[in-house]
Amino acid sequence: MLRVLVVDGANVVGATPNGWWRDRARAASLLHQRLLLADTPYDEIVLVLEGKAKGGIPPGRDGHLRTVHAPRDGDEAIVEATRDAVERAAEVLVITADRMLGARAEAVGARVMSPSWLLDQLAT
Repeated sequence: MLRVLVVDGANVVGATPNGWWRDRARAASLLHQRLLLADTPYDEIVLVLEGKAKGGIPPGRDGHLRTVHAPRDGDEAIVEATRDAVERAAEVLVITADRMLGARAEAVGARVMSPSWLLDQLAT
């Protein structure tokens, strides 16, 4: 079974008080690099970016990592990416701290974990 990780970029970047708000594009780029180099059990990682964070990475695929630029708010793009993966018979894990978004992701068939869980995985 295909395993897909969908990442709410804004939530993950915002989980660490390291000055990310001064340069959202750079913070998103650093997260992208960490995800690209991470040794994870996921066949595909979808990083969803919104607002100024989109300036850090162009949309598209880089190996197993696909970056999506949300046209408006990231929530809709995250739910769409989740639904698409579930429809492809994938096991999907969504990373977000947003409870409403998490409930929407679970409603389409995904599991949900917090940004701190992902950051712990990236630290190893």
